[in-house]
Amino acid sequence: MAFRFLTSGESHGKCLTAIIEGIPAGIPLKPDDIDKHLARRQQGYGRGDRMKIEQDRVLINSGVRHGMTTGAPVCFEIENKDWQNWQVTMSSQAVDINNPSISELITQKKITHVRPGHADLPGALKYNHQDIRNVLERSSARETAARVAVGALASTILGIFNIEIFSHVLRIGPVNVDSESLPVNYNIIREFAEKSELRCADYSASIAMKKAIDEAKEAGDSFGGLFEVVALGVPVGLGSYVHWDKRLDGLIAQAIMSIPGIKTVSIGLGKASSEIPGSKLHDEIYPKNDDSKDYQRKTNHSGGIEGGISNGNPIVLKGAMKPIPTLKKPLKSINLENGEEHIAHYERSDVCAVPAAGIVGESMLAIVLLQAFLEKFGGDSLEEIKVNYENYCNMYQKR
Repeated sequence: MAFRFLTSGESHGKCLTAIIEGIPAGIPLKPDDIDKHLARRQQGYGRGDRMKIEQDRVLINSGVRHGMTTGAPVCFEIENKDWQNWQVTMSSQAVDINNPSISELITQKKITHVRPGHADLPGALKYNHQDIRNVLERSSARETAARVAVGALASTILGIFNIEIFSHVLRIGPVNVDSESLPVNYNIIREFAEKSELRCADYSASIAMKKAIDEAKEAGDSFGGLFEVVALGVPVGLGSYVHWDKRLDGLIAQAIMSIPGIKTVSIGLGKASSEIPGSKLHDEIYPKNDDSKDYQRKTNHSGGIEGGISNGNPIVLKGAMKPIPTLKKPLKSINLENGEEHIAHYERSDVCAVPAAGIVGESMLAIVLLQAFLEKFGGDSLEEIKVNYENYCNMYQKR
C-alpha cells in the first residue's frame, strides 16, 4: 500500500485533521514525537499574535495502539484554540441568518476586499464565492500545521534508518548569511540553527535579520527570504530515472513548491549550475576507502541527486519564500461586491515566517523521502522493511 495523506480543516475552524495511509505496523509513536515539531513550526522571530493563542498538540485518533502503529490508517487531529471565538462564524451547520446577533457576527468577518498575492481573487472567482472568507480559511498557511504533523511521523520512521533532516535560514529580506561564516559541519549548523530565534546559524546575520524584521513591522510591511533543508543518511537508490513522475528531484520540487508563499526551489547549486563549466560542476567519484563502504565524493554540487536518484550524499535544497501578502498598510485592490477600487483586507498575520517555512520544508522533504523509501523497501511491518533495507545495503556496498 502506497504512503499518502490528506489534510482537512480551516484556519479558524474547529480543528485540522490529517489521515495517513500506508504506514507499516510496528512503528513506535507517541504524541511527543509530533508535538515537538509542531512547536518548532510556531517559533521564529516575526511571527504574529496567532502563535500566542495556539499551542499545537496532536490527538492520535486511530492507527496506533499502545504506542505502536498497527498498519491501519493513522488519523491526527490538531485543535484550533481560536475556534471558541469563531463558532458561529465558521459553523458547519446551518445558522439562522435572520437572527440579528448571528447575522452581525457573520457580517463582521465577511471579506470582500481581496488581497493581492493571496488566493483571494482567483479562489473566489474559481469557486464562485461571494465571501472571500471561504477562500482565506483553507488557503491559509495554518493548514501546514497538519503537514508538519504528517512530516513528523515520516521523520520518525526515517530516523529508525538513520536518516535525519534539518533546516536553517540563509536570508531574510535584504540580509544574507555570510556563507564563509557558516560551520563546515552540518551537525554544527543544525545545532546553531536550533538555538536561534531565526533558525540562522550565522549570529551576526541573525542580528541584522531581526533589525530588518522590526523595521518592516514598524512600516506595516513584510519580508520573505531563503531557507535550506538538508537530509543526512539518505541511501543510494531512492527515486528513478525511468519515468518523469518517479524522479526524486521532481517530487521534492513539487512538494516544496506546494508550501504557501514558496516561489522557487533549487537543489544543490541550483541556478549557479548554469553559470559554471561542467568540469567544475560535476561531483567527481573516487574509490572506497577504509572509513566508508560507499564511493567517495569531495563535492556535492548535485545536492545528493543524480538522474532523479539519490546518490548517497546529503540531499540539499533551498526554498525561496515571498513576503507575506497580508500587510498592515494594505495595497490597492478592489471590492469584489462592486468591482470598485478599495484597499485590501487586513487580517492578523506574521511579518516574517521564513523560519517556520523551513520547518514545513523539513516535513515535506521527509514525506517525499518516506514515500520513495517505502516504495523501494516496502513491507507491511517495520521488521520486514528492515530486512529489505539491510539486504539492499549489503548488496550495493559489495559493488
